[in-house]
Amino acid sequence: MSRLVIKAADGQRVADGLYGDLERRLASAPPGLCPVDLALSFVTVCQAQSCGKCVPCRVGLGQLANLLRDLLDGKASMCTLDLIEQTAATIYDSADCAIGYDAARMVLSNLKAYRTDYIEHAAKRRCLGSFQAPVPCRELCPADVDVPGYIALIAEGRYADAVRLIRKDNPFPVACGYICEHPCESKCRRNLLDDAVNIRGLKRYAVDNAGKVPVPACAPATGKTVAVIGGGPSGLTAAYFLALMGHKVTVFERRKKLGGMLRYGIPAYRFPRELLDRDIEAILSTGIEVRYECNVGTDVAFEDLVKEYDCVYISAGAHTGSKARIEGEDLKGVISAVELLKGIGDGEYPDFTGKTVAVIGGGNVAMDATRTSVRLGASKVYCVYRRRQVDMTALPEEVEGAIAEGAELLTLKAPVRIEGDAEGKAAALWVKPQLSGLLDESGRPSPVNADLPEERIPVDLVIVAVGQKIETAIFEKAGLPVTKGALAAMATGQIFANGKIFAGGDCATNPATAIRAVAGGKVAAANIDNYLGYHHEIGVDVEIPAARAESKPRRGRINTSERLAGERKQDFTCIEIGMTEEGALTEASRCLRCDHYGCGALKGGRINKW
Repeated sequence: MSRLVIKAADGQRVADGLYGDLERRLASAPPGLCPVDLALSFVTVCQAQSCGKCVPCRVGLGQLANLLRDLLDGKASMCTLDLIEQTAATIYDSADCAIGYDAARMVLSNLKAYRTDYIEHAAKRRCLGSFQAPVPCRELCPADVDVPGYIALIAEGRYADAVRLIRKDNPFPVACGYICEHPCESKCRRNLLDDAVNIRGLKRYAVDNAGKVPVPACAPATGKTVAVIGGGPSGLTAAYFLALMGHKVTVFERRKKLGGMLRYGIPAYRFPRELLDRDIEAILSTGIEVRYECNVGTDVAFEDLVKEYDCVYISAGAHTGSKARIEGEDLKGVISAVELLKGIGDGEYPDFTGKTVAVIGGGNVAMDATRTSVRLGASKVYCVYRRRQVDMTALPEEVEGAIAEGAELLTLKAPVRIEGDAEGKAAALWVKPQLSGLLDESGRPSPVNADLPEERIPVDLVIVAVGQKIETAIFEKAGLPVTKGALAAMATGQIFANGKIFAGGDCATNPATAIRAVAGGKVAAANIDNYLGYHHEIGVDVEIPAARAESKPRRGRINTSERLAGERKQDFTCIEIGMTEEGALTEASRCLRCDHYGCGALKGGRINKW
C-alpha cells in the first residue's frame, strides 16, 4: 500500500481562481456600497480562515457577524451599535493572531468612519447605500466629470461633444487628458472582468481630435466683481465658471504666465506648454481680466482687494520647496526641485552636462526632477529614497520611465548630510542604509536605521524634492486662520461663515493633484455665486448616446505608448504617444455603461446641471 501520493494541482488551481475572483471584487468595490454589508463580508471571510484555536476568533467573530447581520436585517436597535463596538474591541485586544485582530480592527474603523450609515440601519431600518450608490468613475473624480457620458460620445466619434461635456465640470480637458492621475480608474467596474477602462487615454484622444471647441456663451452681466488670487488650475477654474455665470472676474498672477504648477511644476516632456495654452486660451475667451506679475501683498494690498471686490477667491499654489533638514543643505550646488522646474517653466534651462546629480525624494516632483536632469545632460542621475520602490508616492509609470531613461534608483537610503569641498560646493551625499519598520498612518513601513555604516555618493548637484509648501504670511497677517500650513477653509470654500473670502486648491488642501485643484475651484465658484445672491446653473446641451444591451466580453486594456527611452531622454518633446482611432474606439467599447445599468437608471438618469 502506498505511503505517499503526488498532490493534485487541480483543486488548488480552482481555489486560487476563486480567491482571484474575490480579490477582484474587493479591489473594484465601488464607493457608495453599504459599509455594514462590507464589514459583514469581511468578518465572514476572516471567520472562515480562522484555525478555531482561540475563543475570540472561534466564538467572537461569529457573534460579531450575527450582530452585523441583525443590523442589516432590521432586527437591531441603537444598543446593538454599542454591543458591536464592545465585541470588536474585545476581539481586537484578545485575539491570538492577525485574522481576529484585523477583522475587529476593520469593524472598529468602519464603525467610526461610517457611523451615520450604522445609525440609519439601527434607527430607521434603511440603507443609505441602497439608493445613493454612485457610478464609481464619476464618484471618484474630484470634479464629478461625467466619465461614462464622454466615453460614450468618443465611442461614436463625437469628440467635440465629449470636450463640451468635460468642460461642464472641468475647464482643463487638455491638461487632464495628459497628466491627470486618473483616480476615476481605481474602482472601475470593468476590473471585475479584466482591467479598468483607460479613461485618461480616451480623454486625451478626444482633445487631440476635437479641434477648436468654443466655450458656452456667458450669462448676462450681473455687475458683481470677483478677485482671484493665483492663476493656477484652481483659480482659473473658479474664474471660468464665475465668468460663465456673468460675474466680472480679475485674476492676479504673480508670474509672467498663467497655469500655476501646470506650467511651473510639470515638465514639457509630460505636458507641452502649447497644449496648456489651448486650455488657458479657452478659459480667457470668457472675458476674464488678468493682471500679470502682480504680487498680492507687495504690488497690491490684500486688504484693498477685500474692500474693492464683492468677493475674493484665494488660490495661491505651493511654489516653495520644503527643506530636507540635513547638514550641508545651504551649500552651492544644492537646489530645490520646485525652483528648478519653475525656472524651466519660464524657459530657463540650466546645463547639467557631464555632472552627477542626486535627487532626494520619492514623489512625482522627484521623478520630474530626475527625468529633467537626464534631459539637461547629466552624466549620472541618482534618485535617493529612504523607503522601498513600492512605497514611493510617485506614479509607478513615472518611476519605471525614469529607470528606463538611465536614472538609478537608490532605495532604503536616508540622506544624512551633504559634504562640501574647499570652495563651499556640494561634493558628496552621505546616506544611511535603512530597514523597513512598522507601518505608519499612510500604510507604508517606516524606515529605521540599519546596523550598517553610512555610504558616500560623490555628486556635483543635489536636488531636494521632499515636498512643497504655501506662503501664508500675507494671509495670516490679514487675520485669516491657518492650520498645518494651509488656509483653514470650510468644505464650501469659505474662510469665515457668511464671509466674502473663499479659498481652494493647494493653499487650502496643501499640495495635491491638478484635478483636486480644479474641484476646489468648481466648488468655490458655485458657492461664491450663491454668496453674491444668484443661483446660476452650469449645464451643456449634449445628448448622450443611449446604452445598448450588448455583450461585453473580456478584452485586454489598450494603453498609450511612449517614445523609445534612448530617443525621448534627449529632448523635452512629449514622450507619450496617444491612441490610434482603432484603439480609442475599441477601448471606449469596453465601458460597461454603469451610468445606465444599475444605479444610473434607478436614480432617474443623468445629472445634467450643477
